[in-house]
Amino acid sequence: MKIAITGIGIVSAIGCNCTQTLQSLLEQRSGIAPMRYLNSVHSDYLVGEVNLSNEELRQRLGLNNAPLPRTSLLGIMAAREAVAMCQATCDAFISGTTVGGMDLTEQHWHDYQSGKATENIRFHEAGESTRAIAEHLSMTIPQSSVITPSTACSSALNAIFLGCDMLRTGQAKRAIVGGAESLSLFHFNGFRTLMILDKQPCRPFDVNRNGLNLGEGAGYLVIENEADAIARGAKILGYVGGYANTCDAYHQTASSPEGKGAYLAMKSALEMSGLQPSDIDYINAHGTATANNDASESASFEHLFGTQQLPAISSTKAFTGHTTSASGGIEAVICVLAMNNGFIPANLRWEQTAEGLIIPVTQTLHQPVHHVLCNAFGFGGNESSLVLADHGIELSEAALVEPISVQTIDEQMVTKTLVTASEARRMTPQMRQLVSVARQALHNAGIDKPDAIVCATQWGCMLQSMRFLQDMIVSGEQELKPTPFIQSTHNAVASLIAILTGNHGYNNTYSQGQQSLACALTDIRSQMSLGRISSALVLEFDEQVAVWDEVLAHIGEQTHNIARARVYIKK
Repeated sequence: MKIAITGIGIVSAIGCNCTQTLQSLLEQRSGIAPMRYLNSVHSDYLVGEVNLSNEELRQRLGLNNAPLPRTSLLGIMAAREAVAMCQATCDAFISGTTVGGMDLTEQHWHDYQSGKATENIRFHEAGESTRAIAEHLSMTIPQSSVITPSTACSSALNAIFLGCDMLRTGQAKRAIVGGAESLSLFHFNGFRTLMILDKQPCRPFDVNRNGLNLGEGAGYLVIENEADAIARGAKILGYVGGYANTCDAYHQTASSPEGKGAYLAMKSALEMSGLQPSDIDYINAHGTATANNDASESASFEHLFGTQQLPAISSTKAFTGHTTSASGGIEAVICVLAMNNGFIPANLRWEQTAEGLIIPVTQTLHQPVHHVLCNAFGFGGNESSLVLADHGIELSEAALVEPISVQTIDEQMVTKTLVTASEARRMTPQMRQLVSVARQALHNAGIDKPDAIVCATQWGCMLQSMRFLQDMIVSGEQELKPTPFIQSTHNAVASLIAILTGNHGYNNTYSQGQQSLACALTDIRSQMSLGRISSALVLEFDEQVAVWDEVLAHIGEQTHNIARARVYIKK
């Protein structure tokens, strides 16, 4: 099968469609600017905001009365453009996000506690914002094929990978894949506590880089079998040539100095494509402009390509800001625009190099672009790389097989903690439980390191999320600590297990309400069918938090403590 791209859609700080985005890229016009819509007391930081208010977004979309989070509004705009371009219906929608409807939660928190604005509570769940986008695309997509990967800043690329796997295993015919993320006070202040935000426009790979500018937006591809695209006369914009996800297994927020996870992801993506490193014309780097990422990613480039053979490299985050979970989708669209218009985007504001850093492209280069490598790296070392090409690359297909469940362990079955005192020092009780059930399940199954670690959760790590949210609101965005934010991401559990076991293999997390486990199983079923993995640890978790239950009580729901580990092997 050759996977063709037949539609693209994008919205970010540099444009609300492909035409505006292309013009900004060619003119080297950045969207980094003072805050306009994010109502933070720390307004001295610059951001990459989409230049439309929520009300203006609703008006453009014809959704004047819809109570939707900003993430969904941005996603609807970009997904509609992609669908209009491909001129066909789709049967799968896979969209990465972490913020989801957090903007509504923080805005209405006091209302929620008093039983007001309860129609918005459901949007706190990341998967609900995805479902809302799918619902407003004027097509019927099966509920089982509306899926939300949530792996922080690699979420959108992981969404693209799952869509490709579903095509290759016959679970989808045509899929919309990518991600959407809006700015929120929660994740803005979270990054601020990590001290990696810059108050000036960011400078990726520059010796004087001083941190990232947060951004927002959405980016989607429509993918389908080339044969189907040709049969219906669709215009083909490019092809997916290869892809891979690995785990750095080093730290919850920092990348390893040698960039091992990034190197493994790029190497594996190239191997799937059958291309050599010398075939790559352009790398769209993760390039956050933080001291750690840029040095680590540079090391991974030199490891794979050699110091004398680097292709053209740039980070387009200097245009859009770091759009976190949406970044892989936005930057994949930018790469397709680059291939179709014969140019390589500039790495804005770069002035001076330093030992160990790559020298990026500093001016727009007008030249043919045949093969592109696009990187997106998330918290916990979740590393994803995508190869795009201007010609079809044959990828294997496979009949769907059902994995065998060889072990299931939940918290009631573990009589003592399997976490050492030093490991437990910064873990929540939920995390200690999950590590214990994971270790017990793997031990019982006789597996040291599974080929994949995949998590399923409806609400994510709610104890730390609610702690950070409450502290942020009560303190007026002051005196916040980074640990609750670090441990609030949905993929904190999967990455922690990988770090503790030194597992550099596949790592993903799904948050799609009560369908979360089914989404995780769709993933490992696809990978086992395609022969990429033979074993998988699947963790199902949720966390009961009193303050959140008080809110949910107004709509007749509550949270539950779930800590369950399953080990699957290939039949």
